[in-house]
Amino acid sequence: MNKYLLGVDNGGTMSKAALYDLCGREIAVSSYKTKTIMPKAGFTERGMEEMWQANVKAIRDVIKLSSIDPKDIVGIATTGHGNGMYLVDENGKPSYNGIISTDSRAKDYVEKWYTDSTFEKVLTKTMQSIWAGQPVPLLAWFKDNNPEVLEKTKWIFMCKDYIRFRLTNEPYAEITDMSGTNLMNVRDVKYDIELLEEFGIPDVIEKLPPLKYSAEICGYVTKEAAEEIGLVEGTPVAGGLFDIDASAIATGLTEEEKLCIVAGTWSINEYISKKPVVSKDLFMTSIYCMEGHWLTTEASPTSASNLEWFISEILKNTEECDYDNVNSLVESVKPEESNVIFLPFLYGTNVDANAKACFIGLNGWHTKAHMLRAIYEGVVFCHRAHIDKLLKYRDKPKAIRIAGGAAKSKVWIQIFADVLQTPIEVTTSTELGALGAAICAGIATKNFESFEAASNSMVEVAYTCYPNADNKEIYDKKYDLYSKTIDVLTPLWSELAK
Repeated sequence: MNKYLLGVDNGGTMSKAALYDLCGREIAVSSYKTKTIMPKAGFTERGMEEMWQANVKAIRDVIKLSSIDPKDIVGIATTGHGNGMYLVDENGKPSYNGIISTDSRAKDYVEKWYTDSTFEKVLTKTMQSIWAGQPVPLLAWFKDNNPEVLEKTKWIFMCKDYIRFRLTNEPYAEITDMSGTNLMNVRDVKYDIELLEEFGIPDVIEKLPPLKYSAEICGYVTKEAAEEIGLVEGTPVAGGLFDIDASAIATGLTEEEKLCIVAGTWSINEYISKKPVVSKDLFMTSIYCMEGHWLTTEASPTSASNLEWFISEILKNTEECDYDNVNSLVESVKPEESNVIFLPFLYGTNVDANAKACFIGLNGWHTKAHMLRAIYEGVVFCHRAHIDKLLKYRDKPKAIRIAGGAAKSKVWIQIFADVLQTPIEVTTSTELGALGAAICAGIATKNFESFEAASNSMVEVAYTCYPNADNKEIYDKKYDLYSKTIDVLTPLWSELAK
């Protein structure tokens, strides 16, 4: 019989399901959006039942669109946005809305832990920065402001672990996801009561589900879930993985010398190693889906979402409101023809909590094409800033794998290659999260013996873009202007935030 693997991916707003064969060919994909609930400033939540129903519809669609027999789906795995949290009571019902990782209600706790040296005390165990959307500050906030929620909570889940729980009725926490939350001792790969005491939340250790690895079987589709979704009862469900791991493995990141970029909503830049990197200047080191490996990541919400905003808000209802036209406009301006600088901070920043997006250097003769090229370049410059940080801890790679929305634009890929002066390898997959999850399902069900074997079968490079050496000096000067612009504006951002 033909064998298929189902990957399920839940981002901050979108729930997706995608079906693959064992060669990595995408058979069908479907997605549904869920509403963001913002009851107060800084609160970003979603209905957990609404998210589950979005998964139900997406999986049903995939089965219908593919016209396959559900019994040919040999394994399932989930991925999803990291951090935030999804709380359930002893009956498996939500004890609060799902909280998305962009939530900032607990920012005061983060500020406190950075100023009172808590961050320095825990860093050797956590290996990562602390931010408001993580479970640790959120749990501290609930302890002080809404303790009734914690009192009735039985399990603290990450997004994708909740969906797996709904499929299997088995409560587990998957290790790559949990290692990015500050809830566990990443160094020793375990929960740690002393760590939780530093954050003032030791009691939550009883609510943390047992840890499992990405490619471990974590249960089987229940009769109830099978009837609701259209799957076969007893289909095995693997642990799955943190979305940054899913992106990495879906681009073939299985060797230490490789480096991966995901240019989507977030600027994600990462590599793996057998020795963890611990530094207060790095965004995160977490546990990778390949046992014995750590994933070192530099990231911020500063990538292709900036272009999405410009298209939807500035170019809407115009003839340029089309990706092919946008790429043509960018290509019509040569790198040396404009020094317009764009800071891609519409949805956040890697430099200052109060930093804002802006164009610098506009004149009356500039056109939309110059502004679009500045956006493309600004996004790449932010990726470069992250990669420059990573390269303090490792050698420069011979090539970089890339995926995400920007990977669909050949002109944008050429800018990446020229700015980084490194060959860029573009993979064929369009749904990285779902493919990464499907790879886990393939290993858990013994269809592949390892992540390396699964990657070799399911990940394919579409083409390699080589850097133009003639553009190196041009882009180095522009990057210097980009960096100086940030330095000059930094004192003003706190004033704008008032």
